Amino acid sequence: MENTVTERKFAKKPSWLKVKLPTGEEYTKVRQIVSEHKLHTICSSGNCPNMGECWGAGTATFMILGNICTRSCGFCAVKTGRPLPADLEEPMRVANSVKLMKVKHCVITSVDRDDLKDGGSIIWEETVKAVRELSPTTTLETLVPDFKGDWDNLQRIIDVAPEIVSHNLETVRRLTKQVRIQAKYDRSLEALKRLKEGGMKTKSGIMLGLGETEDEVIESMKDLRSVGCDVLTLGQYLQPTLKHLPVIEFIKPEQFAKYKEIGLDLGFRFVESGPLVRSSYHAEKHLF
Repeated sequence: MENTVTERKFAKKPSWLKVKLPTGEEYTKVRQIVSEHKLHTICSSGNCPNMGECWGAGTATFMILGNICTRSCGFCAVKTGRPLPADLEEPMRVANSVKLMKVKHCVITSVDRDDLKDGGSIIWEETVKAVRELSPTTTLETLVPDFKGDWDNLQRIIDVAPEIVSHNLETVRRLTKQVRIQAKYDRSLEALKRLKEGGMKTKSGIMLGLGETEDEVIESMKDLRSVGCDVLTLGQYLQPTLKHLPVIEFIKPEQFAKYKEIGLDLGFRFVESGPLVRSSYHAEKHLF
């Protein structure tokens, strides 16, 4: 009897998505510290292709508020479910890690904590303060959620004034409901607008290869500029597991180069655009 079940497979990656193993003295040094002290970075747990380059430049990314997210985005490998209570000791633990690793530029991100009244913003606030206390020369980028549109919680981020605040649009308007199930395109733009009005340098990122058109990408870039977004990252979406959204298209490097030109023409201060670009790629260069 013929098998009617179609075997699900990952799309074959093109040659331009192959990366060299990270090397270098600074990378090796940081890797050893991370391993010896069991430190948690998104860089290593997410197998980021740019880990060696970023660590070599003194940049590392930490995730706070646990590893269970209250949202179920179609692109993200982070576990969805009921998170554990917020850990009040986490801010100082992150700060100690930053000091131990001698991080020059620290990127902090988090899961969405829609279960908490403050959306996790108090832990965010305390973490920034703790890093500044122990590593006063370290610069900070915070990659924050939308806090479900509770702008009082977003204000806590503005009040501690990281050097740059990022909130990712992730995809174009048409695909938002499919890609970011509990998020809203216009709410993300509003968050970026409020951050900018609060005096923050702002940044956002979009994944490509989910079925968006060139016109839709340019429309999203214009929407981001309309709320004063300063920095844009554009990278290739890669399917983390067979349960996640499939890659519809592998965007060619020359198309990424075209988007970079368009973005700079639109007025972004920096545009990182390439197949292997991730949110924190070259983050240390986005300070201005």
